[in-house]
Amino acid sequence: MFQKILIANRGEIACRVIRTARRLGIATVAVYSDADAGAPHVRLADESVRLGPAPAAESYLKAELILAAAKATGADAIHPGYGFLSERESFAKACAEAGVVFIGPPPGAIAAMGDKIESKKLAKAAGVNVVPGYLGEIADTEEAVRIASDIGFPVMMKASAGGGGKGMRLAWSEADVREGFEATKREGLASFGDDRVFIEKFIESPRHIEIQVLGDQHGNIVYLGERECSVQRRHQKVVEEAPSPFVPSRWA
Repeated sequence: MFQKILIANRGEIACRVIRTARRLGIATVAVYSDADAGAPHVRLADESVRLGPAPAAESYLKAELILAAAKATGADAIHPGYGFLSERESFAKACAEAGVVFIGPPPGAIAAMGDKIESKKLAKAAGVNVVPGYLGEIADTEEAVRIASDIGFPVMMKASAGGGGKGMRLAWSEADVREGFEATKREGLASFGDDRVFIEKFIESPRHIEIQVLGDQHGNIVYLGERECSVQRRHQKVVEEAPSPFVPSRWA
């Protein structure tokens, strides 16, 4: 059991982690920017450390400051919450190198899940049904047109490192591919630093249902039920509902 953890986040998620740690008898360390000096999570934690100025890029997103705070306070582990550094492979690696436990997936898992091409390959190798498509490197627009035609229109072009609805374009025809492929690459590069694009069949009138899985280093794995995420705008979820009214209770 950890003796003390640092929560590398702010707001409600930090408060929830702090309250849970307190019930488990674990001491907590909050971090904050100048904008959050009087925030609830700072008052709730056993200790607090200032990171820097208000901009997240100068405080919550600076891994070296968070690791220094963990070292200064003697924290055994860092809980990243969500957002910020929670999905940064480099931060998970930095924690390991500093001898601090990263409460989250191992670096390899973060890297794989942040790369849609690789994550789909892993899912396919594990026997999971995946949307039909092409998961190799696509050299140029002409190759993209050939691949899309082989898959069958409509298709979706997606940035491999994309997320949050960015780096996605729907193509109903060859003309749409010619118009959108390079734009998808540019958006992927600008938003995520990666211009790789893959193409898959577009599923019309789908249900978007997510199931969260949690595992530990001891081989224990649980799933936390499903979330209905089909209400979307511009490929981004607007509402999440749990349990899903679409999934029969006997499957849950």
